Amino acid sequence: MGAVAPERLRREPSPFRQVTVARVGELSPRMVEVTLHGPELVGFSVDEPAASVRVLLPEPGTDRLVVPTWTGNEFLLPDGTRPTIRTLTPRHFDAEAGELTVAVVVHGTGAASAWARAAGPGRPAAVSGPGRGYAVPPGAASFLLAGDETALPAIVQLLEALPGGAAVAVHVELAAPDARIPLPERVGATVAWHDLAPGRPPGTALVEAVRRAAVEADTHVWVAGEAAAVQRIRRLLFEERAVPRGRATVRGYWKHGRSAQSGGEG
Repeated sequence: MGAVAPERLRREPSPFRQVTVARVGELSPRMVEVTLHGPELVGFSVDEPAASVRVLLPEPGTDRLVVPTWTGNEFLLPDGTRPTIRTLTPRHFDAEAGELTVAVVVHGTGAASAWARAAGPGRPAAVSGPGRGYAVPPGAASFLLAGDETALPAIVQLLEALPGGAAVAVHVELAAPDARIPLPERVGATVAWHDLAPGRPPGTALVEAVRRAAVEADTHVWVAGEAAAVQRIRRLLFEERAVPRGRATVRGYWKHGRSAQSGGEG
């Protein structure tokens, strides 16, 4: 698709709130958390675990941030080109302080990875959202949570939000052993880490983990990760194992080989 002439853009109020970086911290050698701050975060809220936010990044290597226009179909800059926007998981929101913390997997040369590595206090960004989270089923007694590194921030939130006393089985695929981050401890939860074998496509270990996992008649399932892998998991759950669709949430966070990534991906 070619660039749309600026004069043809359908102008609507921007959903983006301009912020600046307050601080940056390392969760693991492969994951960075960036805390964003600004008065425009007044009125912002994140009400469900495993939600998402869009983060508008400045132009690569600069502090120049241009807020795009929504055309009714996509975001475009004044010159008709697409802005650099990544969908990330909000790790924490402090309404009183006006601070939103997001997590980014840092690897390769992705735009979010480069931004997170270079982010320092005062650097600009903008956020919109939040996007849908997970509506925790009240009183549910059994959960299966599964994801790759990009899903770790959401899994942390889910472990904190699921009903007390519920049995929770967690399966996480790691592309590198040093990608582990601490997970909340809770009674009735088990955690299995699955290393992705060198040269294997992302999601391979996750698909096999879900294939072997016990899914009882009352188990609620939440899965997120690489899009092709979660599509295989979707077929596995719904077609092979006949899991009711109302008991499973399966989300593609990013696509292997593409720079536009989601979740906590870089």
